[in-house]
Amino acid sequence: MTDKSRDALRRKRHERIRLNLAGTTERPRLSVFRSSKHIYAQVVDDSTGRTLAAASSREAALAGATGGEGANGKLGPAHAVGKALAERAKAAGVSAVVLDRGGYQYHGRVRSLAEGAREGGLDL
Repeated sequence: MTDKSRDALRRKRHERIRLNLAGTTERPRLSVFRSSKHIYAQVVDDSTGRTLAAASSREAALAGATGGEGANGKLGPAHAVGKALAERAKAAGVSAVVLDRGGYQYHGRVRSLAEGAREGGLDL
């Protein structure tokens, strides 16, 4: 038996999820990627292949967000990324999205980002 890496297993889960999940013009896809230090999110219209809005915790304004004690204080920046993404998506004319959690569990930073996007006014 060969052991697969956690990332390979996550990618396989993501492919399986994407078989039934696609962003349309009316309801684009909110795609989430989580690294060990940062979290990235973008709103993608899969019918045209365009990214409508994006945000990440690498941005100076969002990296210093506080709140959330778990995961070495990474929940606060994830929440801030969700709020910022919601504002940018609304500016691009998007009010509803479908969440693509990227093969990650809906827990921790992914959940915090989704809640921030809801607070920012996106319909998930």
